[in-house]
Amino acid sequence: MEFLTIEHLSKTYGKGENAVKALNDVSFTVPKGQLTAIIGASGSGKSTLLHILGGVDRPTSGKVYLDGKDVYAQNNKELAIFRRQQVGLIYQFYNLIPVLNAEENITLPYIMDGKKPDPAKVEEMLKLMDLMDRRHHLPSQLSGGQQQRVSIGRALFTAPGVILADEPTGNLDSKNSAEIIALLRKSNRERNQTMIIITHDEGIAQQCDRIITLSDGKIIKDKKTGRGVDKHA
Repeated sequence: MEFLTIEHLSKTYGKGENAVKALNDVSFTVPKGQLTAIIGASGSGKSTLLHILGGVDRPTSGKVYLDGKDVYAQNNKELAIFRRQQVGLIYQFYNLIPVLNAEENITLPYIMDGKKPDPAKVEEMLKLMDLMDRRHHLPSQLSGGQQQRVSIGRALFTAPGVILADEPTGNLDSKNSAEIIALLRKSNRERNQTMIIITHDEGIAQQCDRIITLSDGKIIKDKKTGRGVDKHA
């Protein structure tokens, strides 16, 4: 089943002589539960693509469908709700709220929608992220790896259909990087979550089911790694 569909996606910044085409007629589909890596040199359009898939930045032209729904047929208010409920965004620099502790940062999407988090679900996520003894710590009291686990916990907490990670290990050492990728793979396999990871790390890309390579805003290579053969056959 094609869960995410991208049709003729283009994004241009600026006008006239100053126009820069960050994406140029990009099309591909992603089945439910696939773990996809997007790689490419700086300026290839990776982050622009991820932001458009996540409802953060509107495309100049083209369509994005998530589970059959036209993402950009929504107004800005609807898009904000879409980002909180349907998409989990993970960034390189964590984007945590400094005055909220680890537990509060993880449950923030629920709180913003006026919902009361299920205590059992909170405990489950804290255990999964190995943060039980850090639940009341502020971001400034956590290591880089712990902060990224809080960020991942927040992205996973609402059980969104798609997780988008922009260089999730780019600010971490090799040990923490391996732990973060293991967490993402575990959630992908156990929850059948569709995930797209932007990375410069070929080793991380090879752990995914599929690798899409961008250059100058275009897809130049799209290959399966073999890791997802049994699952997606």
